[in-house]
Amino acid sequence: MTELDEHGRPEPPLAGDEAAALTGSLERLRATLAWKCGGLDRAGLTATVGVSSVTLGGLLKHLAAVEGTHFSRLLLARAPEAPWDAVDWDADPDWEWRTAAEDSPEQLMALWQDAVARSRAVLEQALSSGGPEQPGRFSTAAGESPNLRRILIDLIEEYARHIGHADLIRESVDGLVGE
Repeated sequence: MTELDEHGRPEPPLAGDEAAALTGSLERLRATLAWKCGGLDRAGLTATVGVSSVTLGGLLKHLAAVEGTHFSRLLLARAPEAPWDAVDWDADPDWEWRTAAEDSPEQLMALWQDAVARSRAVLEQALSSGGPEQPGRFSTAAGESPNLRRILIDLIEEYARHIGHADLIRESVDGLVGE
């Protein structure tokens, strides 16, 4: 059984195999984002710090998009799903950040949670048929494909980077602090 801290975050295994260590770290970061964004109203999710335009709502929507990109596109080579399939990313590369303020807190949390659930299912299926070394189906123009290890590490890096933003924003909203 996975041990949870007082904020509902799982502790990654201390001596797990590579797949367990990577997925455990990713799950802890996902739970940290949920904690930092949880229980806020629209004002809390649209708050900014200093000159930055980054919001907690924007982080939820952005990371929902990143979840889809990393697993659906890079691992499975699938086309984007709704709502991402209707976005002209060349014309509006910051669409998810810009439009997050139009969504309710419930819509943003559900969008992110649904993306995470789809990613978990894809990851579970992938790991049932191979390890982190298995190649993704996406190929670059040079014919290279990332392996599952690289996809997981990149996603962990993306979350870790944005958890720092979430820490600062949430503290400015209501004083909530913690790792």
